[in-house]
Amino acid sequence: MNITGRLTRDAEVRTTSNGKQVVNFSVAVNDSYKTKQGERVEQTAYFDCSYWRTPNAVKILTKGLLVEVTGRVSTRAWVGKDGEAKAGLNFHTSDFKPLAGGRRAETIQATAQSESNGFTTQGVDEDLPF
Repeated sequence: MNITGRLTRDAEVRTTSNGKQVVNFSVAVNDSYKTKQGERVEQTAYFDCSYWRTPNAVKILTKGLLVEVTGRVSTRAWVGKDGEAKAGLNFHTSDFKPLAGGRRAETIQATAQSESNGFTTQGVDEDLPF
């Protein structure tokens, strides 16, 4: 599955109990459609994403970055602090491609030139707005 959207916050690296590192981030995907009455309706879906290949991805995945992510969706369930059952979707990211934007676009360009450690950087230079 592929999704394209903007990061809602800077990515974070977390370490699991067995010592493996994972990069967590959230992507907002905007969609719109017109009703039968001609009214435009805007919708935003949020995906919690995890990337297990390299913690170095955190250098690129910054708030506002437009990114295309490839992976698979899984479900999760938990009981909230209020005692209510909750459910959600997690996007297990196998690859990502920075497209444009972000607060630290210069980091993307520098990283794309110096390392391609488990993530796609092909075409990054052409897509940057400067």
